[in-house]
Amino acid sequence: MTRESGRDEQAVLLVAGLADLAASTLGSALGTVRGLLRRSDTAQLVEDAEQDLRARGRLALDRYAAVPPAHLEVLAQHVLSRRGAETSADTGTDRATATAAVPGDDD
Repeated sequence: MTRESGRDEQAVLLVAGLADLAASTLGSALGTVRGLLRRSDTAQLVEDAEQDLRARGRLALDRYAAVPPAHLEVLAQHVLSRRGAETSADTGTDRATATAAVPGDDD
């Protein structure tokens, strides 16, 4: 029974400590809010805070919501586009000479 009562006492102390911490934090937050309400530039302060929150939100979404493209896929697309550009440049020259020398075409 002493072991259970010791655990109960620890649980009570833990809950009491958390409650004290919450009350202290709440009191500090209320003091900060009161100080902010007394300022003459409250509207500008709120606007700045709103812009900061939007920027933070944008960064968070960019960081967690967007899945970056696969590295090898990006490299493969880059190689294909370079090959396509080289081939079209080469093919353009070859086609001009090839169309001039097509046998049986009497246009």
